[in-house]
Amino acid sequence: MQLELLNDQGQAASKVDAPETVFGREYNESLIHQIVVAYQANARQGTRAQKDREQVKHSTKKPFKQKGTGNARAGMTSSPLWRGGGRIFPNSPEENFTQKINKKMYRAGMASIFSQLAREGRLAVVDSLKVESPKTKALAAKFKAMNLDSVLVIAEEVDENLYLASRNLVNVLVVEPRYADPVSLVHFKKVLVTKGAIDKLKEMFA
Repeated sequence: MQLELLNDQGQAASKVDAPETVFGREYNESLIHQIVVAYQANARQGTRAQKDREQVKHSTKKPFKQKGTGNARAGMTSSPLWRGGGRIFPNSPEENFTQKINKKMYRAGMASIFSQLAREGRLAVVDSLKVESPKTKALAAKFKAMNLDSVLVIAEEVDENLYLASRNLVNVLVVEPRYADPVSLVHFKKVLVTKGAIDKLKEMFA
């Protein structure tokens, strides 16, 4: 399989060979959905908390007498049936949202995403991406010249200059192949992969 090789102006200069096992897979929507949901779920901290009827601050006094009022029987206002009462099944900070995804499924799902991006023309290859100094302005000008406003760059190596130059750009994310995640791949409009990163992606997801 061949992918477009972009020049400094963002135009397709030539083609570069890419492994079919990573960039030529069939589209598997259910698998992609599963790994995206699992990735987002595993990122949750689970710090939310609610109070049960034991923890809410209420009096234990009986709110009204048992009979003769026409109301349903009530023992205390901390009951979950009352407004301001405790929750029946409260959320706890120890709640675990982790979802397990097998390695084989994850690799197949990531390869399916890469393949679909290639078919849609949202994935391209560049020789390399380097900046001489950690200046955000220089990197922003480079992406502007390539007509890219929302881009995920997967480089074989992210040096300090490239990291510092890209971290303040809102719609730009530069990562190494091992840090590529399904949510970022789906989110950004364009994905740029350096030539050196193609081999690493093949080792990881083929």
